Amino acid sequence: MRKGTLSRRLSFVFALLLFIALILCLALGEIRMPETGKNVKKNGDLTVDCSHMSEGYVMVKAKKSSKKLKVRVKMKDATLNYDLNGSGEYEVYPLQFGNGKYQFSLYKNASGKKYSEEGKIDLNVKMSDANTCFLYPNQYVNYTEKTECVKKATELCEGTTDPAKIYKTICGFVEKNFVYDFVKAATVKGGMLPDIDGCWKKRMGICQDLSAVTIAMMRSQGLPARLMIGTLGSGTYHAWVTAVVNGEEQFFDPTAEINKSSKKDTYTTERIY
Repeated sequence: MRKGTLSRRLSFVFALLLFIALILCLALGEIRMPETGKNVKKNGDLTVDCSHMSEGYVMVKAKKSSKKLKVRVKMKDATLNYDLNGSGEYEVYPLQFGNGKYQFSLYKNASGKKYSEEGKIDLNVKMSDANTCFLYPNQYVNYTEKTECVKKATELCEGTTDPAKIYKTICGFVEKNFVYDFVKAATVKGGMLPDIDGCWKKRMGICQDLSAVTIAMMRSQGLPARLMIGTLGSGTYHAWVTAVVNGEEQFFDPTAEINKSSKKDTYTTERIY
């Protein structure tokens, strides 16, 4: 083989490897944010932008209302209930049940504990990767590119393309730089969403805050991460993290790590966001 031919082939292989490395770097470093689109369905007061179902999320809104609004998401026997703002602005809901037929129903408070149905939309969801929905912010893990913990994750993981190293770096940072908020744990009211910004500012939070901060950091760096909500063996309500790292599921409980408590408890999942 002539030297010129060998040199050209080696140059081609080197260029190809460099291109693959660049793609991997961009895939891990890309901060995915929800976007509106043209595929919008309406029924009654309910509007669902389903333009990005294949990416694992929909955007939901209702007509402006001073009444309390709720959205029920059903797929077969699985049901989740969400609060919805009355300002007429979109909120992001993940398609965490995977592929299949979803039903979104809007309910408006009529009086007391009574609600009236104000719209219903059926969707047939097809995703090539069910973990994609855990790469975007949603109502429970709500962040943007400008969120402080996201900017910190970008700083910590700059130049890193190894998912295992990214996972370890973020878990280590949360464990070393945050404390558990025992006062909030004793006074928090039911139905509160995780407070990522407040937890970051105080470097302190309850289980769902600490988990949401961790997940926002991981998702922003390309790691699919789930907010798990359920109970411990003692019956205590709890939140923790699972992440997909190099195809394997990893468990991380920020509260247990920060408090140096037992991680051998029984974790029962009720909801995933």
